[in-house]
Amino acid sequence: MTTNATAKQSRKPGSAPKPRGAPKPAGAPEPPTAPAAEPSPELTELGRAFRHVFRTLSRLRGRDTHLGGSELSHAQFELLIELDEHGELPAGELAAAARLTPATVTQMLDHLAACGHVERVRSETDRRVVVSRLTSQGASKIAAKRAAWQGRWLEALDGVAARDLRATTRVLERLGAMFEEGPPTGGCEALEQAPQERSQGPN
Repeated sequence: MTTNATAKQSRKPGSAPKPRGAPKPAGAPEPPTAPAAEPSPELTELGRAFRHVFRTLSRLRGRDTHLGGSELSHAQFELLIELDEHGELPAGELAAAARLTPATVTQMLDHLAACGHVERVRSETDRRVVVSRLTSQGASKIAAKRAAWQGRWLEALDGVAARDLRATTRVLERLGAMFEEGPPTGGCEALEQAPQERSQGPN
């Protein structure tokens, strides 16, 4: 009895008791969220190495704009590889396989056809469809470039244990799946800067 009477007296006249679980007023600040877990030193080092490889590949693609007319760009070489591995393809399927826009692929195929690396023919299964396929010259170009890269590849990874190569393959597959999902909120800049900022720590 005394407790109830005291509670009633503490309320202002005409005020109703505040219901439990009432919604917060509009504009009320959100409670602070728990900070994200700090990455391990191994993950931080992996992030640095991945950024280095990504930037190197970006520079490699950037050099494509300065190539001569008869030289193959990195993107054009990837198109030839798709044709070598999958056979003749329509431009739309080739664009999807190479993850490029159809307009870009059409322009690249024009150049590759002019250089004699590919030829466009009617599909044998559907005469309405035009497909692109490698010429013997294009196949020779791929073979020569693959041989050059394979030598550097073997040299760079000489002495790396098979179990480490398998682990690296699994890591790259996971990273590939992550990037297929698209960048997180904040854009690519946030994705690139966040691991670097965390790795630096306090000054």
